[in-house]
This record gives sequence, C-alpha cells and structure tokens, in this order.
Amino acid sequence: MSEQKFVNKINVDELMETIGRVRQNPELGRSCFRVKNRWLEGGHNETSIQGFYIAGQEDDSRDEPFVLEADEPPVLLGENRGPNPVEYLLTALAGCLTSSMVYHAAAHGIHIEELESEVEGEIDLRGFLGIEKEVKKGYQNIHVNFKVRSDASPEKLRELALFSPVFDTITSPVPVMVHVEKKEPVSKNWESKPAEAGVL
Repeated sequence: MSEQKFVNKINVDELMETIGRVRQNPELGRSCFRVKNRWLEGGHNETSIQGFYIAGQEDDSRDEPFVLEADEPPVLLGENRGPNPVEYLLTALAGCLTSSMVYHAAAHGIHIEELESEVEGEIDLRGFLGIEKEVKKGYQNIHVNFKVRSDASPEKLRELALFSPVFDTITSPVPVMVHVEKKEPVSKNWESKPAEAGVL
C-alpha cells in the first residue's frame, strides 16, 4: 500500500480523486447546505447547522448540530450574547478564503507554513435604519489582508484564495428568495402595531 501524500495537512491523493470523480460525473458537484434559525428575544437568535447534501447523497456525519448564537452589542440595543450577523459574514468570508487558498495550494504542491488574515467591513447604518434610501443597507466595502509564510508569490496565493465560494457569492449577484409564512399568535390579546415607515 503506497504512502498517502499530504500538503498543508490535506490528503492530496484523496483531493485529486475527488476532483477526478466530479470531472467525470458533474452531477456529484451539486451540493446543498442549509441552516435553521430561531429568534430568542431582542437581537438574540440562534442558528443550528447539521445535515447537508453533497456527492449525490445526504451527509449524516455530524452526530450533533453546531449551534451559533447571534446578537447585537448594547449600542445596537443588544446584549452581546454573540457576534452580530454582519460579523458572521466576515467570519464566513475569512474562513472560506483561507480554506480555498490552503486546498488549492495543496493541489498545486504549494506549501503554506503560516496563514492569518484580518477582515474589515464598513456599513452606514442610515441604510439599515431606513433613514436614507440611497444608502446601501449592507457593507459598502470589505478589506481582507493576508499574511502568509509560503514558497509561493503573493499574487499566486491571492489567485488561489479567490476560488472561495463565499467570495464569489458576495461579489457576484445571486438570487435570494425570501418567503414569509404567517403563524397565528399564541395569545388572542396580542396585536401588532405598525411602526413608522422606514424607521426601527
């Protein structure tokens, strides 16, 4: 039995086998990831992540779900019981750029000794709060700074990082369908009073 080849602690033999299988059968490349979220109170909510579909089947390798809490800081009327959602977006981008760089570097035989990044995004709250319609609700710009110890050039490493699905999702238009299903209130005395339009 031949010894397995590892680069950046990635099994390159298995990685190349996976690439080969998907190349031969493109249907295996179709995957679907999902999360479930529930509101707790105020700005506090939690997301559970467990099953997903990949390589032609449901994956049940996770015995328990990952549970992530999200909240807002006090300045945004929360209680800091978790990062806020836009910070999770930066986390997803940082993690995906890192993984993409490492995996693609391994496939190219490029060794990475150290890798760290800082990600920073700017948001103008006037958009989210409905104060100015012309102001973008989300990030106006995002800066990612990598520090990498590797035998490859910064240009090559950047090229490999940009295989990131999260980077592609953020930088390219993607359809997002939002559906809201009405549930009956538990209390008959509960009634919703509309807030002033455009203001929280």
